[in-house]
Amino acid sequence: MRKLVILLMLGLLVFVGLSVPVLAEEKGPVADKIYVNVRMSEDVGIKDTAEGMTDIFFWGVNGPQVLGLDKATRDKLEIYSVPAGSWSININPIPNKAPYTLKVGDKEYFNPLAIKKVRFALNFLINRKYLVDEILGGCGGPMFTMATPGQPGTYKYNLIATRMGMTPEGDEEKALNDIEEAMESAAALPENKGKLVKGEKWWMFNSEPVTIKFLIRVDDPQGRLKEGQYISQQIEKAGIKVDRLLWDRVKCIKTSYYSDPKDYLWNMYTEGWGAGATRAFWEHIVCQMYAPWYGYMAGGADPDHWNYENEEITRLTKKAYTGDFLTEKEYWDIILPALKMGLEDSCRIYTAYQDQYYVANKARFNKRFLYGLGDGLNRWTNISADTKDKILRITEFSAKGGLFMSAWDPVGTEGFNDVFSLVLEEPLYDQGMFESPSSAIPTALRTVPKDVDTKVHKDAATGKVVGDISVPTNAIKYDSGKKAWIKVGTGVKAMSKCTYSFRFGNFHHGQPMGIADVLYAEAFIREWITKDGEDDKYYDAPYSSKLTPDEETIKGWVLNPDGTITTYFDYNFPPSKERVASWGAPWISVTAAGQPVAVSWEITEALAKLVVEGSKSGTVYSFNPDVGTEVDLLAPSCVKDIKAKLEEMKENNYVPVSIKDYVTVDEAKARYDAAINWIDEHGHAFISCGPYYLEKYNPTTSFMQLNAFRDPTYPFTSDYWPKALAATRLRIDSIDVPAIYPKGEDISVKVRVSEVLYPENTAKLAEHGSTAVTLITPTGEFSDDAKYVEPGLFEATIPGDTTEDLESGTYLLLASASMKGAVPGSASVKTIIY
Repeated sequence: MRKLVILLMLGLLVFVGLSVPVLAEEKGPVADKIYVNVRMSEDVGIKDTAEGMTDIFFWGVNGPQVLGLDKATRDKLEIYSVPAGSWSININPIPNKAPYTLKVGDKEYFNPLAIKKVRFALNFLINRKYLVDEILGGCGGPMFTMATPGQPGTYKYNLIATRMGMTPEGDEEKALNDIEEAMESAAALPENKGKLVKGEKWWMFNSEPVTIKFLIRVDDPQGRLKEGQYISQQIEKAGIKVDRLLWDRVKCIKTSYYSDPKDYLWNMYTEGWGAGATRAFWEHIVCQMYAPWYGYMAGGADPDHWNYENEEITRLTKKAYTGDFLTEKEYWDIILPALKMGLEDSCRIYTAYQDQYYVANKARFNKRFLYGLGDGLNRWTNISADTKDKILRITEFSAKGGLFMSAWDPVGTEGFNDVFSLVLEEPLYDQGMFESPSSAIPTALRTVPKDVDTKVHKDAATGKVVGDISVPTNAIKYDSGKKAWIKVGTGVKAMSKCTYSFRFGNFHHGQPMGIADVLYAEAFIREWITKDGEDDKYYDAPYSSKLTPDEETIKGWVLNPDGTITTYFDYNFPPSKERVASWGAPWISVTAAGQPVAVSWEITEALAKLVVEGSKSGTVYSFNPDVGTEVDLLAPSCVKDIKAKLEEMKENNYVPVSIKDYVTVDEAKARYDAAINWIDEHGHAFISCGPYYLEKYNPTTSFMQLNAFRDPTYPFTSDYWPKALAATRLRIDSIDVPAIYPKGEDISVKVRVSEVLYPENTAKLAEHGSTAVTLITPTGEFSDDAKYVEPGLFEATIPGDTTEDLESGTYLLLASASMKGAVPGSASVKTIIY
């Protein structure tokens, strides 16, 4: 009997031992399905969430809308607060030189914002504190640069603005005087004499009021509409008339970003930005928001447009962007002066950041989900959301009721170029590497780096940082002219090298991924950025302008026998090896839009052939929305043409030349068949590799359904990322310092710190780690390491001898807390020293 019992127990143990792994091995995301719809009112979206009609309102709303809810409604909501949104003013400075005039047709215009002094004065004319207090209801803060307060490593950037005299309140009198002086100087120019004069109310040019065309977002009625009206009133105090163009997002964006500045359709635009990601370093955002070459300033770096130019900003930002420095100190010595020049030129002026509030129905979830500490709800939200029934219902906000405002183009510069598209596309695709939503550290997803190495020195003759790593002669690059992979040859050097393995699996249509997909993507980029003769149809100028700078840093790949790839590349970043590794990481994306998107190679190739060879329908397609019809993986007419092109490729036994040595005709035809069947079944051509796939899309009702991709080859289980991305972050709860302090006396600073579990948001008093306090002055920084006093309390002292020679005034005290394995925290307060 005992033997039987033992056997039964052993059998039970075997059963349990087998069954638990089976349950734990469910691949893909937590939820089985995502249903997506749209609401045209933020208030309705919040109400639907509270009433259980949707699970998440996937849109950050302003504080007053959430904090003004009645208690019964708020109790039904799980609220995620993130400083994820920011406002700025984009400016068209054409011609950006004296006499500040331009002709459009037969009419001559005077542009006051072509005067640098006028633009800079706006920093003082705008009372940012008013915007925060009166429009944002106190839920946010003043913003002077692109660096969102609260994210890691931002204080050095924001300190530049402080040292330039910018304050939350501004200085209206100074601004009006500066504008008056600038306009009088412009009026005194020989070209403007008698034409530019001060009238009774307005400055006049050729007997008409000098007028600014201000694009103001009418579809943000509680935010940017009010901001635009306030700034308009301030500008008109200077005698410059404002034509308030109250337009929706589509019209504003098309005009400000894609029209030629010399057409003079606009002067200013009320921009709004999502943080995009949680960031640890910001030099690429300095490039984006202030450097002409990056393509986000007036003109968009389109060679056919008039473009804003600043050669020194371009030089410095390119040095920072490409790693042309040896030390972290040198990095700061490059990027901070570039930012200062951008602030001085004031062609983009930041005004405020928003504490955005995202709401979810509390009763529907088993626990809190992942989100970006710096950017709010994102792909990780959709992947980790754990509802009671494994069905996730999300609601987007769109004032016009549509899900998207840009084409689902996985190649061109404008594809997926709106937050609405990205909400739904991001969980459909897996990147090679990504920035962690909590720490912002580059992290392996499908491309896994190892053995990253950097060796550089500064060339004595040129002063440039150059690489010391020899690239093997058998390393390869794709040559678009020869249509072949060629060896790089001898004498090639690189700054860095890294070897990468891959977490492959199947695409959504069941076809296996492999090295050929990675090679195809690299060859495609090389093909389309390179102009091989005047009649090269496989060349796209905007595409090339966006991708060429990065692509030129890749010196070659070595395909290793074990299936890994070693990349040799010119990128150097002393503060972070992870950042270096992510730069050279090979993967399957070919997009020039800077968004995380890719599809299987046969879909990309079909799109390229539609653009180059033409379509069955006769539609002229392009990767550029300004030339023909932009390809779109969701548009029924385009999808029909994609299918026809796939059938043609199959009939011709076609294999792209770049992968002919890695893919057989039969393998290619299997891809075409799978893609054609997918289109027939799903009605779209978005075939990718993410944890969800797109099951249904109905543009008429603005409805989408995403299904979990449970394929056994998918590399991650549903519980992998919720565990892997869980973290502890440090939070500065308060900085206790007297509001006024006499010079020469020690300043005692008490800092209260908590450890907060992410994403649970539960906190306990900090008992570990280190805390430092820094006094920021115009001439330097004085720091002291705080001593641990008791749980949650650290105390530092700024010695009196550091303050005795300071001028009387307001100074910034910065507290920062760090702990091994935790996300650091920082906060600041001001004190008056007299």
